[in-house]
Amino acid sequence: MTDPVPGLFLGQSGPEGAVQAQHLLLKRANRHGVVAGATGTGKTVTLQIMAQGFSDAGVPVFAADVKGDLSGIAMAGSPNEKLAARAASMGLTLTPRGAPTVFWDLYGQKGHPVRATVSEIGPVLMARMLDLNEVQEGVLTVAFHVADKEGLLLLDLDDLRSLLVHVGENAERIGREAGHVAPASIAAIQRALLQLEQQGGQSLFGEPALRLEDMLRTGLDGRGQVNVLAADRLMNSPRLYAAFLLWLLSELFEQLPEIGDPEKPRLVFFFDEAHLLFNDAPKALLEKVEQVVRLIRSKGVGVYFVTQNPADIPDSVLAQLGNRIQHALRAYTPSEQRGLKAAADSFRADPAFDTAEVIQALGVGEAVVSVLDEKGAPTVVARTMIRPPDSRLGPATEAERAQIMAQSPVRGLYDTAIDRESAHEVLTARHAAADQAEAQAAAEAAQAKADALKAREAEKAAAAREKEQARLDREAARAKPAARRSTRETPVEALTKSVLRTAGSTLTRELLRGVLGGLRRR
Repeated sequence: MTDPVPGLFLGQSGPEGAVQAQHLLLKRANRHGVVAGATGTGKTVTLQIMAQGFSDAGVPVFAADVKGDLSGIAMAGSPNEKLAARAASMGLTLTPRGAPTVFWDLYGQKGHPVRATVSEIGPVLMARMLDLNEVQEGVLTVAFHVADKEGLLLLDLDDLRSLLVHVGENAERIGREAGHVAPASIAAIQRALLQLEQQGGQSLFGEPALRLEDMLRTGLDGRGQVNVLAADRLMNSPRLYAAFLLWLLSELFEQLPEIGDPEKPRLVFFFDEAHLLFNDAPKALLEKVEQVVRLIRSKGVGVYFVTQNPADIPDSVLAQLGNRIQHALRAYTPSEQRGLKAAADSFRADPAFDTAEVIQALGVGEAVVSVLDEKGAPTVVARTMIRPPDSRLGPATEAERAQIMAQSPVRGLYDTAIDRESAHEVLTARHAAADQAEAQAAAEAAQAKADALKAREAEKAAAAREKEQARLDREAARAKPAARRSTRETPVEALTKSVLRTAGSTLTRELLRGVLGGLRRR
């Protein structure tokens, strides 16, 4: 069935004889919207109908599959009698077929892996994932600043962990430049990283990082690609889920050029379980969400929040949502009654009925609808029977999912992780070099000390030997007997003695003669 109106056929409203078709105009689809309702009232089916409708109009779609049911959009439907009767009552001919679908999964189990680098996530969203307080978020911001200044790539959690160790080791120097870095804050962030890793967060960070153009595909048949994110396991880590989807929106906002109000959106983004984005969210994060939702419209991106009650969405964001589909709400408690009243008051009232009462009375597959008209004004709220889908109601089987992934246009692009040199490797190399230099210096100092000790020992040994030798010399000198003089005369000595004796005798005789002669003369 080809719709005469350039928009999505949502269903029919009004009593018999005054039936009116409800369309969501493509040129107003980038003005965002909300699909709300209690559990089991048909929100997921409405999401599926809208996603396939946008795809048929050539608009790529991204949607989170929280319960696994949305995966059936890839398969042709098999309408039962009830669905066929509903289609007939609307004058609608169902054409069972699936939408061109690509499955994604942060954990790489039910779809192609989805990765982002830590640098792309940034300190604000990372702090949200880690549930940090303001002081700890400030320290994390300092760490990112250090990484930028020192040219350290932050790709995965190992990089961030190594960076935090580096900041802690150089806290005094970094503190003088960027502000005080408390060791307690570093330790708290490290513990939060460990918790995130235990929840499977390690799978999100790394390369190859997701390229947005791989989600913004249109097939040869003119239909837009429906990107389905398996989120059933991801829902166990609500902060990770919310931060990842907000990052994806932020990347779209930063990378897509301005196009104003196009004839149809460039991409439609469905944020299921939207309340998880806003629960206990800090003011800075809420401001970022509001900014992205307000400004991404001019990039040709429509954002649709799917939640149980519009009251789950802050008023500053809810005010940006022009297209509204409200399924049944129950109001048993005072807080639920306040939520019901807020939901009813958000519609342009129809004087023919009480919106709050109708919302409580809606059956499964019914909704009150108000969309933007050609002039951009909200239409009067209408009780609408939602059309049945062309694709399957219910999940795709594992075999069907595997077959679709095998034929995927991005098969092989993201399935194998890449680990290139980044902050972890650089800082590890620095530490290794520093440790090696320290070990070498210690070895050299030890060798020098050993050499000095050896020299001193050698000197002591030499002195001891000299002392011992001197002692031995002294003892030897004392123990050696005096040398006896020889009685034998040498020829010279004998001659000398003979001469002396002869000379002495002659001299004696002469003296005696002189004396005696003198005596005689007297």
